Amino acid sequence: MGVYAGSAESLSRPTKGTPMKIVVVGGVAAGASVAARARRLDEFAEIVVLERGHHVSFANCGLPYHVGEVIADRSRLLLQTPESLRESLDIDVRVGHEVLGIDRAAKTVTVREVDGGRSYEEPYDELALCTGAEPLRPPLPGIDLAGVHVLRRIGDMDAIKAHLDAAIALAATGARGPVRTVVIGAGYIGLEMAENLKHRGALVDVVEMSDQILPPLDHEMSVPVEHHLRSRGITPAPVDCGRSVRGPPRRRTQRRTH
Repeated sequence: MGVYAGSAESLSRPTKGTPMKIVVVGGVAAGASVAARARRLDEFAEIVVLERGHHVSFANCGLPYHVGEVIADRSRLLLQTPESLRESLDIDVRVGHEVLGIDRAAKTVTVREVDGGRSYEEPYDELALCTGAEPLRPPLPGIDLAGVHVLRRIGDMDAIKAHLDAAIALAATGARGPVRTVVIGAGYIGLEMAENLKHRGALVDVVEMSDQILPPLDHEMSVPVEHHLRSRGITPAPVDCGRSVRGPPRRRTQRRTH
């Protein structure tokens, strides 16, 4: 039916006549790569990328390092824009456009403009689904409290950095105690986040459901990394931690620690 899960090599080769229309759902690594590869396979195709977020291509691995101000210039994280992809590859990129449904018989997708709310139908000849994934939020009591963040997109990074900047500024004036942070997940992103929070001067604990940090690695390889974390003042919490999330305690004085 002309629906593919992210492989540009699977797209049909163009035929004579009306140019093929390829719709890619999702941008960033998978979607932008599929769209670029599709353009190289067919220089005449009409290619549309529909991205729910407001950034079509960014350096995912750099997000923790902007929070830590190791990468001070936020713009360095933005690899491509709708304008640059239009100019270089003639790709129609629409950010802030969420795909709500697919009509495979009519070969259309239902699209909603995130900011304005307008909905419309977008036809396609070939459809590539590159929606990526959502960050895992453990089903813990208190997981929806203010101050609990996930890190996957530019907007997530901005929210974390704004919260951290404000807390650090208050701590510098003596209006509150030291900034305490907890990172849930001791994989690559979690440890990069912990490293950068520590770089900013925060107190950092890391909670991991597995019995070791960096679960994809052999235990023998993770032990030296854990020793390094402890030497830097980052505390990996035991496996039975992470049962609930509580907000900062209320105190009668203006000075708070949490």
